[in-house]
Amino acid sequence: MESNRQRKVAQIIQEDFAELFRKQAADSKQGILVTVSDVKVTADLGIAKIYLSIFPQEFRSAIMKEIEENKPQYRNFIGQKMAKQVRVIPQLNFYLDTSLDDVEKLEKELRGEGDNPVL
Repeated sequence: MESNRQRKVAQIIQEDFAELFRKQAADSKQGILVTVSDVKVTADLGIAKIYLSIFPQEFRSAIMKEIEENKPQYRNFIGQKMAKQVRVIPQLNFYLDTSLDDVEKLEKELRGEGDNPVL
């Protein structure tokens, strides 16, 4: 079960990264949308799992690669934001969230537009 402290730290991380990615997208002017769909923090606040949704889909691997390469800068950024609230800045692990793709695929199947052999 998640503690109040874990939820608060996760919320701070989610809000700060959402703002950072929004600013980066506005600066790049490429029409890429990176959203922070969820953040999970371990009980010891040592690791933060950050789930990202990236649109359009063709840029996902390139964006995830760039984010992985810039992990130290992102940890520094979040460290500056959270320095007064936590003792240890969590390690950041970024994951691609494909749940919206799964929902879209399921809705397509239900409409009969997919390749479902049963219908």
